[in-house]
Amino acid sequence: MEERVLTKQLTRDFDVESVRNDFPILDREVNGKPLCYLDNAATTQKPGVVIDSLNYYYTNDNANIHRGLHFLSEAATAAYENARMKAKEFINAISASEIIFVRGATEGINLLASSLCRAGTFSEGDEIIISHMEHHANIVPWQLMCERNGAKLSVIPIDDNGDLIMEEFDKMLNERVKLVSVVHTSNSLGTVNPVKEIIEKAHSYDIPVLVDAAQAVQHDKIDVQELDCDFLVFSGHKMYAPTGIGVLYGKANLLEDLPPYQGGGDMIRTVTFEKSTYDGIPNKFEAGTPNIAGGIGLGVAIKYLRSFDMHEIKKYEHELLVYGTEKLQEIDGLRLVGTAKNKTAVLSFVMDDIHPYDIGTILDTEGVAIRTGHHCTQPIMQRYNLPATARASIGIYNNHDDIDRLVAGLKKVKEMFI
Repeated sequence: MEERVLTKQLTRDFDVESVRNDFPILDREVNGKPLCYLDNAATTQKPGVVIDSLNYYYTNDNANIHRGLHFLSEAATAAYENARMKAKEFINAISASEIIFVRGATEGINLLASSLCRAGTFSEGDEIIISHMEHHANIVPWQLMCERNGAKLSVIPIDDNGDLIMEEFDKMLNERVKLVSVVHTSNSLGTVNPVKEIIEKAHSYDIPVLVDAAQAVQHDKIDVQELDCDFLVFSGHKMYAPTGIGVLYGKANLLEDLPPYQGGGDMIRTVTFEKSTYDGIPNKFEAGTPNIAGGIGLGVAIKYLRSFDMHEIKKYEHELLVYGTEKLQEIDGLRLVGTAKNKTAVLSFVMDDIHPYDIGTILDTEGVAIRTGHHCTQPIMQRYNLPATARASIGIYNNHDDIDRLVAGLKKVKEMFI
């Protein structure tokens, strides 16, 4: 099925105008103006081939997977498991069994927190290290777990630019730390963290590391074997795939030692009223009927992304980030929030005496879509003593004209508040 909807998607040079033609929604108008979509850190738009794959599944192969012997079930199962293999190749996992399909990065972290807690990994006085720039999805699940077992969170601080203070991280490592869980790329600052260095330092104390790569896999090549991370999560909808699908990667030996997250169909070997036994990975962590269409769509999105050289995508988006940074810095009264040495794809900012919500509302009248608010990173807002920021975030289909329209819209914002 997937090959039929992707016959025209071969390896090709990255050309943004050609890419834009792949995304049907970019043809629509908003408030009488062409859509300028700069809210990619929240969710990305979908290329036609991904949309077509969903339609093809529901039109031709709709059936439950892993259970039926009939033609449709076997076709759906093959397409779904092919997507798992594509996810394995995308992050260079050793085995497809290390790929757990979840609803998104949030569920992946909750799954891991719950299973580690049930496994007795943490007890009173133990520590989990996270960073000050984490998304709420990498804070709240660990807080809930700490409430159950008496462990505590330790937080790596950040400096005014939005860089981790690694010297403080070094001081935090000790025998009480049972996990480091850190974001690869900040959704609200754009900071790209030195995750390989973090992993190496943690492993020197035999501490496993979870990497939240929800804002990373769409911008650069992520290789879990090279990083040597123990766990990694990402969401499909932020990398041009459907909503409601994502991946938890874990090293096979670690996943095998963990108890299930949920119980139900497809994760069992045997069930009696006295006792149940569980299947191996990945099935052990995938109870019930999954998001079959979403999984298939994720596989197609991965194939679409891999039709380009990821280094070319990174190079292009960095050029656009530099251009946007320069243009925004020319606006009087505008201050960028997040100026780390190594960052990507995100331009967060505030403007003197103008609330971010007003900025976003006025930009919307110009057809420009950005995000305003705390971006599910309230501790970062507290760190900078801000109620919210305005955030423009870049995807592969954005171009210089999008940045120019953002700048023109911000100048109109200023004029309205003079």
